[in-house]
Amino acid sequence: MEDLKNWKPRPAPEPVTLKGRFVTIIPYVRSEHAEALWNALGGIGTNERLKYFAAPDFANAEDFANWLDGVKKAGWLTELFIDNKTGAVVGMAHYMRADPANGVVEVGGVAHGLAMARSPISTEVHYLMAKHVFDDLGYRRYEWKCDNANEPSKVTADRLGFSFEGVFRKHMLSRGKNRDTAWYSMIDDEWPALKAAFEAWLDPSNFDADGHQKRKLTDIRSSQST
Repeated sequence: MEDLKNWKPRPAPEPVTLKGRFVTIIPYVRSEHAEALWNALGGIGTNERLKYFAAPDFANAEDFANWLDGVKKAGWLTELFIDNKTGAVVGMAHYMRADPANGVVEVGGVAHGLAMARSPISTEVHYLMAKHVFDDLGYRRYEWKCDNANEPSKVTADRLGFSFEGVFRKHMLSRGKNRDTAWYSMIDDEWPALKAAFEAWLDPSNFDADGHQKRKLTDIRSSQST
């Protein structure tokens, strides 16, 4: 059994810049990024992309930025994804519900713009964010939660190596309706193997001349466990 008698609270997540081969993650600043993020998520189409968020529909970029200001006050830390090739904003995620005393934090409010869909960026951003949580901050648990009706989010959580823990029934109200919430996590004991799989997938040797993956992340994890 793990000896936690000398456990000490970890630092709370703070705005951070994380650099990868395909993407750089940077802190969101309203005056610099609000319009670009709104456009990256589809402009008015952002509402469809965020349909599972517990948030109202947005009329414009300012309305969306006001919402981001509100969740910041609730402790959400907004991080943006910047495509290293183009320098463009392509998506966002948040560190949220941080519990430094117990070494737990959630990644949520995840939104991938069309420009990063089915690209290595979609995997590398989550590798970088998890790596920061475990390797830099020393946390024990990293959570992913989503509306149980959000099948793409559940598929993504599974692909990235989060373990499904169950469904919290009638967990909350969202957009005037009931939301059952699916809970996922990865923990520090699992991180070394998950990290190795991420890094094997991201290695240049795993991509052909056209930039297509040779081996899936899930296949790499499976081969490591056999």
